[in-house]
Amino acid sequence: MTDDGVPTDAVPDDDRVFKALADPTRRFLLDMLFARDGRTLTELESELTMTRFGVMKHLRVLEEAGLVVSRRSGREKLHFLNPVPIRLIHDRWIDKYTERRITALVELKHELEDQ
Repeated sequence: MTDDGVPTDAVPDDDRVFKALADPTRRFLLDMLFARDGRTLTELESELTMTRFGVMKHLRVLEEAGLVVSRRSGREKLHFLNPVPIRLIHDRWIDKYTERRITALVELKHELEDQ
């Protein structure tokens, strides 16, 4: 269940990713994993001023969105960044809107150079 009471399997993937990225703490966790993958909860928690339980809740949201993947290594649980959902958001929501502007600028450049 999401915080809104909606079953998680009924929420589109884009919505989960946007919700996960909307929180500055979760973005900070993603930045930490981008800088160095395979961190433990203790390592991630040490960089934040919140409880271990609070960090675990944020990691759960990131995992549900597919942005973080965890793997057990002995007694530790390591967390890894999965950049694929962010790339899919970029391709779907950002790239298509910037393409027209870039194309228009290239056409304008060629037109001005031809004059």
